[in-house]
Amino acid sequence: MHDASLIVIMRGLRSFAYGMMSILVVIALTRAGFSPAAIGLLITISLLGDLCGTYLIGLIADSFGRRRTLVVLALLMAGTGLVFGWLNTYALLLVAAFVGTLGTTASETAPFLPIEQAMLAQGSAPSLRTSLFARYNLVATFCGAAGALVAGLPDWLTRVGISPLLGIRLLFGGYVVVALLVVLLVLRLSANVEVPLVTRVARTSLLRRLLPPLGKARGKVLMLSGLFSIDAFAGGLVVQSLLALFFHLRFGVELSGLSMLIAAANLCSALSMLAAAPLARRFGLLNTMVFTHLPSNLLLVLVVFMPTVPLAVLLLLVRQTLSQLDVPTRQVYTMALVEPEARTASASVTSLARSAGSATSPVLGGLLLQSGVLLFGAPLILAGALKIAYDLTLWAVFRQVSLAGQKASQEKR
Repeated sequence: MHDASLIVIMRGLRSFAYGMMSILVVIALTRAGFSPAAIGLLITISLLGDLCGTYLIGLIADSFGRRRTLVVLALLMAGTGLVFGWLNTYALLLVAAFVGTLGTTASETAPFLPIEQAMLAQGSAPSLRTSLFARYNLVATFCGAAGALVAGLPDWLTRVGISPLLGIRLLFGGYVVVALLVVLLVLRLSANVEVPLVTRVARTSLLRRLLPPLGKARGKVLMLSGLFSIDAFAGGLVVQSLLALFFHLRFGVELSGLSMLIAAANLCSALSMLAAAPLARRFGLLNTMVFTHLPSNLLLVLVVFMPTVPLAVLLLLVRQTLSQLDVPTRQVYTMALVEPEARTASASVTSLARSAGSATSPVLGGLLLQSGVLLFGAPLILAGALKIAYDLTLWAVFRQVSLAGQKASQEKR
């Protein structure tokens, strides 16, 4: 469990940095004079970069080496913090957002995840896997809340004579430091996290080399990925950065208030994950995924119609208490759907689908937020409606599907 602990700590550190960055980026760019549409486009470019990175991960991570791949990703993350902390040229910001890791969403979409999920699944028994993945996401969400809280620090530092610009740059510097700490932790992982040579899939044709090896469950994984992309497209309309921007534009909430709001939202999400494992044991992975997600999406739509900040915040916090229960169960469900040798590829394909979906919608969300007061709630309403459709379709399609990974594990025992 030494490797599992390191992986959880690495995810927590990154989530702390992403929680901070998700608020810091939009406020820093707004103060630099960029429009909501320009910010939305930048977030979209960042997510497109995650999309391309996740595709490459599915092809080369197991052969290149999981640990080496994680080191490269963490160094790119550090470079992103340097560029955004000290440059304001929009073209350079777009390049850095695409190549590096910006961290603008409530849940991480970066290429780190497929590798880590495959490593965790490889080193854990099926009976303990949901609890482990819940802890993996629980720590990440708690740390994301802490990072969001720290994002308000520049406003507080003005009271001791430190300019907002310097305060923002200090936090971007902290983002770089966190990325370098992740590098150090990756170097401490043992060789047990790598793919055993005996389970590596041989692929000779060019086509097979361009497609991640999904094994017998290819059709199921592709169908699941298509549904995940719809959910992610909807989520891209209300990524954490755009949600912060919504409250900033609609209700005039400033940086310190936004940091507390997003921190509280992440805290509610983290606490709710404690229920993921017992709910999954009682009702099953799929039912837990669907029937906790549905009411959270109804609440997201209702946030739009709240006339005051306290009411909008209250509904958002209740929504967050339910919205992330599907995350660990979704990850475990994907691992259980396929044979062990296809886990990295399957995690990459589903993450790729989510990245593809989420990459295309933030620019639309930014345009809608720029369009005027009457359309401020459009991204939330559209996101809620699409997510509800995703939940119902997921349950209808997969409720009779067997889980190959669980069968394989039972046969081995």
